[in-house]
Amino acid sequence: MSDQALQSEIPETPPSNEYAARNKLIVQWAGKKFQRQAYQPAPFKTWLYMVGLLLILFSATMLPPIAVAWWYDGRSVVLPFMETLGTTLGLGLLCWLPVCRFKLDLRNRDGFILVVVFWVLSSLLGALPFILSDQPQVRFVDAVFETVSGLTTTGATVLSGLDTMPRAIVYYRAQLHFLGGIGIVVLAVALLPMLGIGGMQLYRASTPGPMKDEKLTPRITETAKNLWYIYVGLNFLCFLAYWLAGMSPFDAVCYSFTTVALGGFAPHDASIGYFQDPVMEWITVLFMLVAMVNFALYFLAWRLRSLSAVYRDAEFQFCMKVVAGIVAFACLHLYMDGGALWKSIHLGAFQGISIITGTGLTTASYPAEEHWPAFVPLLLLLGSFFGGCVGSTCGGIKAIRFLLLYKQSVRESRLLVRPTAQIAVKLGDHPIPDRIMQAVWGFYYLYILCYCAFSLALAAAGVDLVTAFGTTAACLNNMGVGLGDTAGGFSVLNDTATWLMSLAMLVGRLEVFPLLLLFLPDFWK
Repeated sequence: MSDQALQSEIPETPPSNEYAARNKLIVQWAGKKFQRQAYQPAPFKTWLYMVGLLLILFSATMLPPIAVAWWYDGRSVVLPFMETLGTTLGLGLLCWLPVCRFKLDLRNRDGFILVVVFWVLSSLLGALPFILSDQPQVRFVDAVFETVSGLTTTGATVLSGLDTMPRAIVYYRAQLHFLGGIGIVVLAVALLPMLGIGGMQLYRASTPGPMKDEKLTPRITETAKNLWYIYVGLNFLCFLAYWLAGMSPFDAVCYSFTTVALGGFAPHDASIGYFQDPVMEWITVLFMLVAMVNFALYFLAWRLRSLSAVYRDAEFQFCMKVVAGIVAFACLHLYMDGGALWKSIHLGAFQGISIITGTGLTTASYPAEEHWPAFVPLLLLLGSFFGGCVGSTCGGIKAIRFLLLYKQSVRESRLLVRPTAQIAVKLGDHPIPDRIMQAVWGFYYLYILCYCAFSLALAAAGVDLVTAFGTTAACLNNMGVGLGDTAGGFSVLNDTATWLMSLAMLVGRLEVFPLLLLFLPDFWK
């Protein structure tokens, strides 16, 4: 009952015998208002509930490394993962049990907060196996960097001696890519309805792209499940291809995780070049190209029983043209610099696609080999900002944003000639709302601003300019291959630079806005 309705039912000067009725009416109204307020739990209880559930889910990811350690390495390697499982599970139960009886309804703000908090906590807790393990012995800052690099599918590493490392650790690094590729939060979205909790807010906060409200199916749960089915299916196909090409099952699993996730954590120091097998390298190229396509297109192709949904997509066509152009320039320049024709095509195609998609697997000592002129690494570094299609596992700004920016630039040029014309930005036959174009421009500005800020911060931390700009591009674009001092690994960075790049990887993976919102006063009102 509203306040006005209440006042209309209460006389201005009630007689004495009506005081009891008036007081009863006031008590009923106040009681209903109190019930409405009490039904909504405090925000921090919602956050504790959800963080607890996500941590409980994350603790289960320690079971596969435990099995690998038990089979290959022995008890001493099992213990770090057992301790991590117990710590993560205990912390999750500690958050969830006190508020487990509350009925929750997630809001948009809760989704952004939970995604950021969970990514930070999973990065810290996921670093425990590296810290607790006897081999390798990793400092806290380096362990966090390695974990963030795995979960964000960056592939930048501070470790060496992978060929002699316990297999459980090597597998765990690849598994971090698998979990981060499509996002463990998206898996949680598929499971939350079983607990009576909606997941659209988490989906919006964790998925990339300018059009976050688009769903493959009417129910967000089915959308999340279909994305995971596609993702797991591609990993299985990649595993089979590697295995049939001659890899051991263990290597095939690790390389399939890192290839489809477009990560870069290989189980060998020489990356995919360890095998010196062109067949395996071209298999890698194939699945890198497959993984850089919007997964939603694969779902549509499956439902329509036709690949036309993929080929006719405007973003896919634009993405393939840009990637082909960059790779062609790289191959041509390598050949003109004195390289053999087939070797130039082979190295240019593999490294070009690997860097553009943000995978970071290498076949040669990129970019230090004698046939790598300065033009090619710079070209590929700029190509890493392009990334791949939205809705894929790649990093960078994404092809659809560059396509929209290009169309907007053409539109502005035409308006200079015909100022009164009504010209819309279209994708195919569909006009793009101005609200989306504003979001694209805003994201592009913030992304470049973050790149400049992190590069300047690295320079202030004592890193030379080539290394600063190349390292920031590698981490912010989730690409994982640096320039200058970090071309051979990121262990050369000092602690300040390592923390900065850990933050840069999270900013790139979450696409700036979820982290930025936490610092806006209006967000907390």
